Amino acid sequence: MSTKITKEKDFHNQVFDGDNTAREIANEKFYSITESLINFYRDKLLASHKDKQVLEYGCGLSAYSYFLAREGAAFVRGIDISDVAVEKANVKAEQEGLAHKMEFLVMDAEKLEFSDNTFDLICGNGILHHLDLHKSYRELARTIKPDGKAIFTEPLGHNPLINWYRNRTPNIRTEDEHPLMMDDIHLASQYFGKVETRYFFLATLALSPFRKARFFRNMVSACDAIDRVLFRALPFLRKHAWMVVMTMSEPKKK
Repeated sequence: MSTKITKEKDFHNQVFDGDNTAREIANEKFYSITESLINFYRDKLLASHKDKQVLEYGCGLSAYSYFLAREGAAFVRGIDISDVAVEKANVKAEQEGLAHKMEFLVMDAEKLEFSDNTFDLICGNGILHHLDLHKSYRELARTIKPDGKAIFTEPLGHNPLINWYRNRTPNIRTEDEHPLMMDDIHLASQYFGKVETRYFFLATLALSPFRKARFFRNMVSACDAIDRVLFRALPFLRKHAWMVVMTMSEPKKK
């Protein structure tokens, strides 16, 4: 196991096995605006999962595996480098009566232990930016079926405000994290014939200080609409978004 993978495993074992209050408080101001992204991501998953073989890539405690299993996936697997997270996720699957249609495995995301063309859908939430993208894109393209899809939400690394915040809070992330740059998104085209993107959160970022205001959700909805107009009319602003949803299909088998 490489030094980088060992550090990632140790960091996330500590997160999943202990008190994560400090991390949650630090992230609260920004994650309070993410409802539109969550809804978009869930809708994309729901359009592709029915009666399918699904992999949640870098599942952690799994925000989406149980959801997809309940909503009609044929079988869902989750992989993570953290054995603590995997153990807890399997216990939860038993407790919720879903163990017959899902399992969680400790695995290196850069070296998947699955056969070629195993999955109809591979999804992940904030995982690719922890990885060597050449290796992870290659493994995704190898293990997904020719008509399958890979759908990921990821942070971007161009916005100076977000980068300032990241520099002030190094203790809530690993040193090897690298929020995606536009070149990283373009790199996916070497492994997939079709790469679609949807960008989120620019004007919306200004609302974080008002997250406890009475009309906060209305304000977020208005700024989400402004962001959609900005990203459509001024494409050069897309790289300054906080988050992107990537949908990759037509895998190039190498």
